[in-house]
Amino acid sequence: MDLFHSWGVELAVHLQTAYGRYEGLFGLASSLADLHTVFFCFFPIWFHLRRDAALRLIWVSVLGDWLNLVLKWVLFGERPYWWVHETRFYGEGPVPSLQQFPITCETGPGSPSGHAMGAAGVWYVMVTALLAIATEQRCPPLLYRFLQVGLWGLMGLVELAVCMSRVYMAAHFPHQVVAGAITGVLVAEVVSKEKWIYSASMKKYFCTTLFLTSFAVGFYLVLKALGVDLLWTMVKAQRWCVRPEWVHLDSTPFASLLRNMGSLLGLGLGLHWPLCTEAQRKKPSTGFKMGCIVVSLLLLQLLDRWTFSPEDLPTFYFLSFGKSAVALLVPTALVPRALGWICKGKGEDKNL
Repeated sequence: MDLFHSWGVELAVHLQTAYGRYEGLFGLASSLADLHTVFFCFFPIWFHLRRDAALRLIWVSVLGDWLNLVLKWVLFGERPYWWVHETRFYGEGPVPSLQQFPITCETGPGSPSGHAMGAAGVWYVMVTALLAIATEQRCPPLLYRFLQVGLWGLMGLVELAVCMSRVYMAAHFPHQVVAGAITGVLVAEVVSKEKWIYSASMKKYFCTTLFLTSFAVGFYLVLKALGVDLLWTMVKAQRWCVRPEWVHLDSTPFASLLRNMGSLLGLGLGLHWPLCTEAQRKKPSTGFKMGCIVVSLLLLQLLDRWTFSPEDLPTFYFLSFGKSAVALLVPTALVPRALGWICKGKGEDKNL
Protein backbone atom coordinates (compact mmCIF):
# COMPACT_ATOMS: atom_id res chain seq x y z
CA MET A 1 0.00 0.00 0.00
CA ASP A 2 2.92 2.33 0.65
CA LEU A 3 3.94 1.99 -3.01
CA PHE A 4 0.39 2.93 -4.03
CA HIS A 5 0.53 5.94 -1.71
CA SER A 6 3.93 6.99 -3.08
CA TRP A 7 2.52 7.11 -6.62
CA GLY A 8 -0.28 9.32 -5.35
CA VAL A 9 2.19 11.67 -3.70
CA GLU A 10 4.20 11.87 -6.92
CA LEU A 11 1.05 12.82 -8.81
CA ALA A 12 0.20 15.47 -6.22
CA VAL A 13 3.71 16.95 -6.45
CA HIS A 14 3.44 16.95 -10.25
CA LEU A 15 0.08 18.75 -10.17
CA GLN A 16 1.34 21.33 -7.68
CA THR A 17 4.47 21.93 -9.77
CA ALA A 18 3.04 21.89 -13.28
CA TYR A 19 -0.35 23.47 -12.54
CA GLY A 20 0.48 25.81 -9.68
CA ARG A 21 -1.06 28.74 -11.53
CA TYR A 22 -4.45 27.01 -11.33
CA GLU A 23 -4.53 26.99 -7.53
CA GLY A 24 -7.59 29.26 -7.49
CA LEU A 25 -9.46 27.01 -9.92
CA PHE A 26 -8.66 23.88 -7.93
CA GLY A 27 -9.71 25.62 -4.72
CA LEU A 28 -13.00 26.65 -6.33
CA ALA A 29 -13.64 23.09 -7.53
CA SER A 30 -13.16 21.72 -4.01
CA SER A 31 -15.37 24.41 -2.48
CA LEU A 32 -18.22 23.90 -4.95
CA ALA A 33 -18.02 20.12 -4.46
CA ASP A 34 -18.76 20.52 -0.77
CA LEU A 35 -22.33 19.55 0.20
CA HIS A 36 -22.69 23.03 1.63
CA THR A 37 -23.28 24.16 -1.97
CA VAL A 38 -26.15 21.70 -2.32
CA PHE A 39 -27.96 22.85 0.82
CA PHE A 40 -27.39 26.58 0.35
CA CYS A 41 -27.54 26.91 -3.45
CA PHE A 42 -28.68 23.96 -5.58
CA PHE A 43 -31.56 22.80 -3.38
CA PRO A 44 -33.49 26.11 -3.19
CA ILE A 45 -33.40 26.40 -6.98
CA TRP A 46 -34.45 22.83 -7.71
CA PHE A 47 -37.09 22.77 -4.98
CA HIS A 48 -39.14 25.49 -6.67
CA LEU A 49 -38.51 24.26 -10.21
CA ARG A 50 -38.75 20.48 -9.86
CA ARG A 51 -39.47 19.18 -6.39
CA ASP A 52 -38.75 15.49 -7.02
CA ALA A 53 -35.20 16.31 -8.15
CA ALA A 54 -34.70 18.52 -5.07
CA LEU A 55 -35.79 15.71 -2.77
CA ARG A 56 -33.40 13.31 -4.49
CA LEU A 57 -30.60 15.85 -4.05
CA ILE A 58 -31.04 15.92 -0.29
CA TRP A 59 -31.55 12.19 0.19
CA VAL A 60 -28.57 11.33 -2.03
CA SER A 61 -26.39 13.94 -0.29
CA VAL A 62 -27.33 12.90 3.24
CA LEU A 63 -27.27 9.14 2.76
CA GLY A 64 -24.14 9.35 0.62
CA ASP A 65 -22.25 11.42 3.18
CA TRP A 66 -23.41 9.16 6.00
CA LEU A 67 -22.13 6.12 4.08
CA ASN A 68 -18.92 8.01 3.37
CA LEU A 69 -18.44 8.55 7.11
CA VAL A 70 -18.96 4.86 7.89
CA LEU A 71 -16.63 3.76 5.09
CA LYS A 72 -13.93 6.16 6.30
CA TRP A 73 -14.17 4.72 9.78
CA VAL A 74 -13.91 1.19 8.40
CA LEU A 75 -11.16 1.73 5.80
CA PHE A 76 -8.80 3.90 7.91
CA GLY A 77 -7.55 5.80 4.86
CA GLU A 78 -4.42 7.94 5.13
CA ARG A 79 -4.09 11.47 3.74
CA PRO A 80 -1.05 12.62 1.75
CA TYR A 81 -0.24 15.69 3.84
CA TRP A 82 0.46 13.59 6.95
CA TRP A 83 1.45 10.27 5.32
CA VAL A 84 4.65 11.70 3.78
CA HIS A 85 5.86 12.66 7.26
CA GLU A 86 5.06 9.38 9.02
CA THR A 87 5.83 6.69 6.44
CA ARG A 88 9.09 4.76 6.41
CA PHE A 89 8.78 4.19 2.68
CA TYR A 90 11.40 6.82 1.85
CA GLY A 91 13.84 5.57 4.46
CA GLU A 92 16.67 8.02 5.12
CA GLY A 93 16.09 9.78 1.81
CA PRO A 94 14.37 13.13 1.31
CA VAL A 95 10.60 13.28 1.74
CA PRO A 96 8.58 14.74 -1.18
CA SER A 97 7.70 18.36 -0.58
CA LEU A 98 3.92 18.74 -0.57
CA GLN A 99 2.35 22.17 -0.37
CA GLN A 100 -0.60 22.70 1.96
CA PHE A 101 -3.54 25.04 1.53
CA PRO A 102 -6.35 26.34 3.79
CA ILE A 103 -8.60 23.43 2.73
CA THR A 104 -5.92 20.73 2.87
CA CYS A 105 -6.09 19.81 6.54
CA GLU A 106 -9.23 17.67 6.65
CA THR A 107 -9.52 15.95 10.02
CA GLY A 108 -11.21 12.68 9.04
CA PRO A 109 -9.80 9.55 7.37
CA GLY A 110 -9.17 9.87 3.65
CA SER A 111 -10.90 6.94 1.95
CA PRO A 112 -13.14 7.38 0.06
CA SER A 113 -13.12 11.06 -0.85
CA GLY A 114 -16.26 12.77 0.40
CA HIS A 115 -15.96 15.64 -2.09
CA ALA A 116 -15.62 13.30 -5.08
CA MET A 117 -18.43 11.10 -3.78
CA GLY A 118 -20.76 14.01 -3.08
CA ALA A 119 -20.09 15.73 -6.41
CA ALA A 120 -20.69 12.51 -8.35
CA GLY A 121 -23.99 11.82 -6.60
CA VAL A 122 -25.28 15.39 -6.85
CA TRP A 123 -24.38 15.84 -10.52
CA TYR A 124 -25.86 12.43 -11.36
CA VAL A 125 -29.18 13.58 -9.87
CA MET A 126 -29.12 16.92 -11.69
CA VAL A 127 -28.16 15.44 -15.07
CA THR A 128 -30.85 12.74 -14.89
CA ALA A 129 -33.40 15.37 -13.84
CA LEU A 130 -32.56 17.60 -16.81
CA LEU A 131 -32.77 14.64 -19.18
CA ALA A 132 -36.13 13.69 -17.68
CA ILE A 133 -37.39 17.22 -18.33
CA ALA A 134 -36.19 16.99 -21.94
CA THR A 135 -38.05 13.71 -22.35
CA GLU A 136 -41.25 15.17 -20.91
CA GLN A 137 -40.99 18.12 -23.30
CA ARG A 138 -40.66 15.65 -26.18
CA CYS A 139 -37.27 16.91 -27.23
CA PRO A 140 -36.36 15.84 -30.81
CA PRO A 141 -34.22 12.67 -30.80
CA LEU A 142 -31.15 14.30 -32.34
CA LEU A 143 -31.27 17.28 -29.98
CA TYR A 144 -31.86 14.93 -27.04
CA ARG A 145 -28.80 12.93 -28.05
CA PHE A 146 -26.63 16.06 -28.15
CA LEU A 147 -28.06 17.14 -24.79
CA GLN A 148 -27.38 13.72 -23.30
CA VAL A 149 -23.78 13.63 -24.48
CA GLY A 150 -23.23 17.25 -23.43
CA LEU A 151 -24.63 16.86 -19.92
CA TRP A 152 -22.82 13.61 -19.15
CA GLY A 153 -19.65 15.12 -20.60
CA LEU A 154 -20.06 18.18 -18.40
CA MET A 155 -20.53 15.96 -15.37
CA GLY A 156 -17.36 14.07 -16.29
CA LEU A 157 -15.37 17.31 -16.58
CA VAL A 158 -16.70 18.60 -13.27
CA GLU A 159 -15.90 15.32 -11.53
CA LEU A 160 -12.41 15.28 -13.07
CA ALA A 161 -11.80 18.83 -11.82
CA VAL A 162 -12.98 17.88 -8.33
CA CYS A 163 -10.80 14.76 -8.22
CA MET A 164 -7.75 16.65 -9.48
CA SER A 165 -8.35 19.42 -6.95
CA ARG A 166 -8.45 16.99 -4.02
CA VAL A 167 -5.16 15.42 -5.12
CA TYR A 168 -3.63 18.84 -5.85
CA MET A 169 -4.57 20.04 -2.35
CA ALA A 170 -2.80 16.98 -0.87
CA ALA A 171 -6.03 16.04 0.87
CA HIS A 172 -6.51 12.72 -0.96
CA PHE A 173 -4.69 10.03 -2.88
CA PRO A 174 -5.87 9.28 -6.46
CA HIS A 175 -7.41 5.91 -5.57
CA GLN A 176 -9.49 7.60 -2.87
CA VAL A 177 -11.09 10.09 -5.26
CA VAL A 178 -11.77 7.36 -7.82
CA ALA A 179 -13.43 5.23 -5.14
CA GLY A 180 -15.46 8.24 -4.04
CA ALA A 181 -16.66 9.03 -7.57
CA ILE A 182 -17.77 5.45 -8.23
CA THR A 183 -19.50 5.11 -4.86
CA GLY A 184 -21.27 8.45 -5.31
CA VAL A 185 -22.82 7.37 -8.63
CA LEU A 186 -23.89 4.03 -7.14
CA VAL A 187 -25.57 5.74 -4.17
CA ALA A 188 -27.37 8.19 -6.47
CA GLU A 189 -28.58 5.37 -8.72
CA VAL A 190 -29.89 3.30 -5.82
CA VAL A 191 -31.57 6.20 -3.98
CA SER A 192 -33.14 7.57 -7.17
CA LYS A 193 -35.00 4.29 -7.66
CA GLU A 194 -36.65 4.55 -4.23
CA LYS A 195 -40.11 6.08 -4.71
CA TRP A 196 -40.96 6.42 -1.02
CA ILE A 197 -38.63 9.40 -0.58
CA TYR A 198 -41.13 11.57 -2.50
CA SER A 199 -43.98 10.91 -0.09
CA ALA A 200 -42.13 10.22 3.17
CA SER A 201 -44.05 11.28 6.27
CA MET A 202 -42.69 13.42 9.10
CA LYS A 203 -42.44 10.25 11.15
CA LYS A 204 -40.29 8.69 8.43
CA TYR A 205 -37.97 11.70 8.38
CA PHE A 206 -37.67 11.66 12.17
CA CYS A 207 -37.05 7.91 12.39
CA THR A 208 -34.50 7.97 9.57
CA THR A 209 -32.63 10.86 11.20
CA LEU A 210 -32.67 9.09 14.56
CA PHE A 211 -31.54 5.77 13.08
CA LEU A 212 -28.66 7.21 11.06
CA THR A 213 -27.43 9.28 14.00
CA SER A 214 -27.77 6.43 16.50
CA PHE A 215 -26.04 3.96 14.20
CA ALA A 216 -23.04 6.23 13.63
CA VAL A 217 -22.69 7.17 17.30
CA GLY A 218 -23.26 3.56 18.40
CA PHE A 219 -20.70 2.29 15.91
CA TYR A 220 -18.18 4.79 17.28
CA LEU A 221 -18.87 3.87 20.91
CA VAL A 222 -18.70 0.11 20.30
CA LEU A 223 -15.35 0.33 18.55
CA LYS A 224 -14.05 2.74 21.17
CA ALA A 225 -14.99 0.22 23.85
CA LEU A 226 -12.99 -2.37 21.90
CA GLY A 227 -9.97 -0.09 21.93
CA VAL A 228 -10.32 1.29 18.39
CA ASP A 229 -10.04 5.08 18.27
CA LEU A 230 -12.01 6.30 15.25
CA LEU A 231 -10.79 9.85 15.84
CA TRP A 232 -7.13 8.88 15.34
CA THR A 233 -6.84 11.31 12.46
CA MET A 234 -7.42 14.39 14.63
CA VAL A 235 -3.98 14.02 16.20
CA LYS A 236 -2.34 13.63 12.80
CA ALA A 237 -4.10 16.68 11.39
CA GLN A 238 -3.11 18.86 14.34
CA ARG A 239 0.47 17.60 14.23
CA TRP A 240 1.24 17.87 10.53
CA CYS A 241 -0.85 20.80 9.34
CA VAL A 242 1.57 23.69 8.73
CA ARG A 243 -0.88 26.24 10.17
CA PRO A 244 -3.04 25.39 13.19
CA GLU A 245 -5.89 27.65 12.04
CA TRP A 246 -6.33 25.46 8.95
CA VAL A 247 -7.53 22.57 11.10
CA HIS A 248 -11.25 23.28 11.13
CA LEU A 249 -13.59 21.65 13.61
CA ASP A 250 -16.41 21.67 11.07
CA SER A 251 -14.49 19.07 9.04
CA THR A 252 -14.59 16.51 11.86
CA PRO A 253 -16.73 13.38 11.35
CA PHE A 254 -19.32 14.27 14.01
CA ALA A 255 -19.72 17.84 12.76
CA SER A 256 -20.44 16.49 9.27
CA LEU A 257 -22.84 13.90 10.66
CA LEU A 258 -24.87 16.43 12.63
CA ARG A 259 -25.01 18.89 9.74
CA ASN A 260 -26.45 16.23 7.47
CA MET A 261 -28.92 14.99 10.05
CA GLY A 262 -30.06 18.57 10.67
CA SER A 263 -30.59 19.02 6.93
CA LEU A 264 -32.68 15.86 6.66
CA LEU A 265 -34.83 16.73 9.65
CA GLY A 266 -35.18 20.31 8.39
CA LEU A 267 -36.45 19.00 5.06
CA GLY A 268 -39.05 16.86 6.83
CA LEU A 269 -40.20 19.79 8.96
CA GLY A 270 -40.39 22.07 5.94
CA LEU A 271 -42.49 19.62 3.93
CA HIS A 272 -44.86 18.74 6.77
CA TRP A 273 -45.08 21.94 8.80
CA PRO A 274 -48.85 22.47 9.39
CA LEU A 275 -48.62 26.21 8.80
CA CYS A 276 -47.16 25.68 5.35
CA THR A 277 -48.86 22.62 3.90
CA GLU A 278 -51.80 24.66 2.62
CA ALA A 279 -49.52 27.00 0.67
CA GLN A 280 -47.57 24.05 -0.74
CA ARG A 281 -50.74 22.40 -2.09
CA LYS A 282 -51.50 25.39 -4.29
CA LYS A 283 -49.92 25.49 -7.73
CA PRO A 284 -47.64 28.55 -7.67
CA SER A 285 -47.08 30.80 -10.65
CA THR A 286 -43.72 31.12 -12.38
CA GLY A 287 -43.26 34.58 -10.89
CA PHE A 288 -43.95 33.26 -7.40
CA LYS A 289 -41.41 30.46 -7.91
CA MET A 290 -38.76 32.91 -9.09
CA GLY A 291 -39.47 35.13 -6.11
CA CYS A 292 -39.10 32.19 -3.73
CA ILE A 293 -35.78 31.22 -5.31
CA VAL A 294 -34.31 34.72 -5.13
CA VAL A 295 -35.47 35.42 -1.56
CA SER A 296 -34.38 31.96 -0.37
CA LEU A 297 -30.89 32.36 -1.81
CA LEU A 298 -30.51 35.81 -0.25
CA LEU A 299 -31.66 34.62 3.18
CA LEU A 300 -29.43 31.56 3.01
CA GLN A 301 -26.41 33.73 2.25
CA LEU A 302 -27.19 35.72 5.39
CA LEU A 303 -27.66 32.53 7.39
CA ASP A 304 -24.37 31.20 6.05
CA ARG A 305 -22.55 34.14 7.61
CA TRP A 306 -23.66 33.00 11.06
CA THR A 307 -20.67 31.27 12.58
CA PHE A 308 -19.97 30.14 16.13
CA SER A 309 -16.99 29.36 18.29
CA PRO A 310 -15.79 25.72 18.47
CA GLU A 311 -14.50 26.16 22.02
CA ASP A 312 -17.62 24.58 23.55
CA LEU A 313 -18.07 21.34 21.58
CA PRO A 314 -21.65 20.44 22.65
CA THR A 315 -22.86 23.96 21.83
CA PHE A 316 -20.97 23.94 18.53
CA TYR A 317 -22.54 20.64 17.46
CA PHE A 318 -26.01 21.73 18.57
CA LEU A 319 -25.81 25.01 16.66
CA SER A 320 -24.45 23.23 13.57
CA PHE A 321 -27.43 20.89 13.67
CA GLY A 322 -29.87 23.78 14.13
CA LYS A 323 -28.32 25.91 11.39
CA SER A 324 -28.54 23.04 8.91
CA ALA A 325 -32.18 22.42 9.78
CA VAL A 326 -33.07 26.10 9.34
CA ALA A 327 -31.24 26.15 5.99
CA LEU A 328 -33.76 23.60 4.65
CA LEU A 329 -36.73 25.23 6.38
CA VAL A 330 -36.11 28.56 4.65
CA PRO A 331 -36.80 27.51 1.01
CA THR A 332 -39.33 24.77 1.78
CA ALA A 333 -41.56 26.52 4.31
CA LEU A 334 -40.65 29.96 5.59
CA VAL A 335 -40.16 31.80 2.30
CA PRO A 336 -43.18 30.31 0.42
CA ARG A 337 -45.40 30.97 3.43
CA ALA A 338 -44.19 34.56 3.84
CA LEU A 339 -44.44 35.41 0.14
CA GLY A 340 -47.83 33.73 -0.06
CA TRP A 341 -49.07 35.83 2.84
CA ILE A 342 -47.70 39.03 1.25
CA CYS A 343 -49.25 38.26 -2.15
CA LYS A 344 -52.56 37.40 -0.51
CA GLY A 345 -52.53 40.66 1.44
CA LYS A 346 -51.84 42.69 -1.69
CA GLY A 347 -54.64 40.89 -3.52
CA GLU A 348 -57.11 41.69 -0.77
CA ASP A 349 -56.03 45.35 -0.80
CA LYS A 350 -56.73 45.59 -4.53
CA ASN A 351 -60.23 44.17 -4.04
CA LEU A 352 -61.14 46.78 -1.46
